[in-house]
Amino acid sequence: MCRIGAIKSRDPVPPKLALDLMLPQQEGHDNSGFAIVMQDLEGVFADYKEKPLLSMACTARGVQLVNEYMDQHGFVQLAQWVPDVSRETNLKICAMPRYVFRTYEYPEIYHYRSECEREDLLLDTRLALRKLLSHEENGYIYSFWPDVLTLKEIGDPADIARYFRLEDDDCRLISRNIVVQCRQNTNYAIVRYAAHPFFLQGYTLCANGENTFFTRNREFQTSLHRGYMGFESDSQTFLYSLHYILHERKWPVRYFKHVITPLPYEEVRQREDKNILMLLRESLSALEINGPNTIIALLPDGTLLNCCDSKKLRPVVVGHTKDMAVISSEVCGLNAVLPKRDIRTDIYPGERDLVTISNSLEITRWRQWAHKTYPWMISPGSLTTIPIAALSADRVLRPALLRRLRSQPKHGLCRSQRKARQNRWESAWPAQLSGKKPLSNTPA
Repeated sequence: MCRIGAIKSRDPVPPKLALDLMLPQQEGHDNSGFAIVMQDLEGVFADYKEKPLLSMACTARGVQLVNEYMDQHGFVQLAQWVPDVSRETNLKICAMPRYVFRTYEYPEIYHYRSECEREDLLLDTRLALRKLLSHEENGYIYSFWPDVLTLKEIGDPADIARYFRLEDDDCRLISRNIVVQCRQNTNYAIVRYAAHPFFLQGYTLCANGENTFFTRNREFQTSLHRGYMGFESDSQTFLYSLHYILHERKWPVRYFKHVITPLPYEEVRQREDKNILMLLRESLSALEINGPNTIIALLPDGTLLNCCDSKKLRPVVVGHTKDMAVISSEVCGLNAVLPKRDIRTDIYPGERDLVTISNSLEITRWRQWAHKTYPWMISPGSLTTIPIAALSADRVLRPALLRRLRSQPKHGLCRSQRKARQNRWESAWPAQLSGKKPLSNTPA
């Protein structure tokens, strides 16, 4: 079983914080690997946010091949960070000979091209370099994208951190967003590309669990986009579905949840948006997922996302302070990273929830099943947005919820139905009941 996590901070933080998040969860993973994706970088890459950053692990020959390819295609190297790795001999790590992180200037002709054309260039370059290095197993290309750094390795997470000196907080490698996972794909042959998090054109995703619809997802996705390839892990299909819904189709994020875990037909028929949901299920049924899993994703704009399978068989919790929000497989990870948080405001997403965290540290919880408008709850065309700063448990106004409940129309409801509705509302997300003014629904 994997253990996954993500950190979003107002101020840039070092990868050591991600390690602190994962090490308390060691009983939930097998110490076979450690991987991180860092976005919104500062430190050594602070001045190159608009320039593509290449993350690779390779042999000496692999470095030569990459140099030749980039020179031939007009890329000019601007900056480079090479980890000062430890030479201890007793570390449990399957280290590659070289780890290189470089920023490049775009080829001159692309200075006048559109953003879409630049994105295609970076994707095609990454795929070409991956193919180039795979011939004689000369290395791995994990990402090639502006303001994104990816590091993956096989071994004990604590030893991997010691090898790369991630425990040294020298402020050279820091970022505001980190997605992390501990565990290699030990169900099959270990392949570095199979290690979460996965990355594609600004979208990062990791998952805890499995996908029993993997074959059906893969067969459909290979026909959708040239970037949907590899499939070294069944969880890669989650990334490709996310990319297809948001990047290719440009739909709102809530439809990602509707596609991968569609509502039962009897529930859909009762909704105002039933025609849309029926069409989604008919046309994209091959992207539906099954099996126990929890998903954490980081979008190109910096938004963090979390959702679960329709049975909620993998753990996840969201904790926060006014300056940081953290998603973790286990609450012990939150306790290590955010020991002073108010645990009463922790969020445990359900099987029909989609939780997002914005760059301003606003938490949004959208409930897929809700098809009526309730105070501080969800209607099909709206989301409830809760600023973290307002989620102080000592300001929770339970009486305010009951007053709003009593003020709602009761026409057509018998006493038992009214009691059932009150019970539902009282058990609804307590963290929403904050502040002196009711929180309004905002368009999705």
